[in-house]
Amino acid sequence: MHTVQIRAVSLNAGQTTEILIDDRLELRKKNISSTTLIITSSRKITVQATSLKLNSVQTALVIPTNKLGKEYLIPPVPQIPGTTDQVSLDVTERRPFTLFIVSAQQGTKVTIEGVSTREVRLQPQQVVQVLVQEADQLRAVKADQPVAVLFGHACAIRHNCTCGLLQITLSPTKDQRLRFLIPPFLAESEALLLISSKEATTIKDFDPDSPLVETSGTAILYRPGLLLALIPETNFASCYVISRIQGMQNFAVIVVHTNFIDGVRIGNLPLENPAWQQLGRTEFTSTEVSLQLDKNVIWHTSHKMAVYFYGKYGTALFGNPAPTISRTADFRGCLLDPEVVHIGEVAAGWRESVKYCRDNGLQLVSLSDAHNVTHIYKEMIQVNNGSVQEAWIGMRRSSQTGEWYWLNNDPVNATNWEEGEPGAVNDGQCAIVSLESGQEVGWSDEDCCKAVRPVCYRRPVLFPLG
Repeated sequence: MHTVQIRAVSLNAGQTTEILIDDRLELRKKNISSTTLIITSSRKITVQATSLKLNSVQTALVIPTNKLGKEYLIPPVPQIPGTTDQVSLDVTERRPFTLFIVSAQQGTKVTIEGVSTREVRLQPQQVVQVLVQEADQLRAVKADQPVAVLFGHACAIRHNCTCGLLQITLSPTKDQRLRFLIPPFLAESEALLLISSKEATTIKDFDPDSPLVETSGTAILYRPGLLLALIPETNFASCYVISRIQGMQNFAVIVVHTNFIDGVRIGNLPLENPAWQQLGRTEFTSTEVSLQLDKNVIWHTSHKMAVYFYGKYGTALFGNPAPTISRTADFRGCLLDPEVVHIGEVAAGWRESVKYCRDNGLQLVSLSDAHNVTHIYKEMIQVNNGSVQEAWIGMRRSSQTGEWYWLNNDPVNATNWEEGEPGAVNDGQCAIVSLESGQEVGWSDEDCCKAVRPVCYRRPVLFPLG
């Protein structure tokens, strides 16, 4: 196996880095090759591959091995004058479209289905290229172990006899009918839709009045120089991150339900004067945003959306679905790990409740953040479901000063004491929250030895926006 040594890189949350790969990793005309690049990480990361050669640019998301599939549909080949009508097996630039199939961690048997079935056996991290010739009518790639599948051409004609790399990473097949929405910003001219299902494949012109495709397979947008996998509505998410490519025009194209356009954010800010365009007769709208920052976190405060990375380099086009950070919306930002609100099962004193929460990787809840407290109240009421009337929170008096303090050392600013509370220093040393259904949530002081169930909490983990 041909290995390429790359130094280890340490990144903090939200940081990006660039790794340059030399041409020793080019597959060239080999049928099967063991020349692969393996990227591993101790934490979750996103990887975007960018190919720049002369005036040709292509970008793609690298799918992690745990997201690979065992079955892929082969898209129909777009008819490109000067490319698909001048096929030669001897000249790289005039060869047919090609499939690149990469095995993951295990030896793999791959079956390529068409007029005649072909089988290939791959060792771990091997790659095979398969020519997609019209007579073979290739329909699907099936494997007994997860594989990655790429589809493209080494030098597809764009305009005026210029050609460039044209490539896309295919998505695994799903056994369900999917809806794909096509934003007009991505389909400005000469756009075709390459639609695949297990029953048939179709190529059709993009119709701005019908920007919706429904199929039990995949949908790919083709424009000269660009193949772009469309995001099915089931894969819409709430947070994406895009790293800008220097020296090129970089854009984000956003698709969101018309009723939720106000919740879109880039970093900490709402969109500035977005030009929303309704997607035909659907309930969705889209806009294009020019990206000026090196890292752009695009998220929604309450809803899911689709985001594409799209760009231009001279006359060359490039793009891919933006990397997803989180599918779960949160009004506070880009959610990595959700918050936890848990009502303890055992009624005990305040000190015992502190230990109970810590033993479960949590802490007695602090209600110190005025921006967040209403949300946590709603979560407590929902989790409680009327079963508990009162619960410990992470506040008590100092035995030295008599002043109230939060267990997590947050400052005591806004408070929500019930009328007449808190009492005198000797009335109660620890704070309880009322959880009675239909009652306004309020606090009172109680003897710390009273047997009460705790509200345990863990803050959400958010992706850095800047």
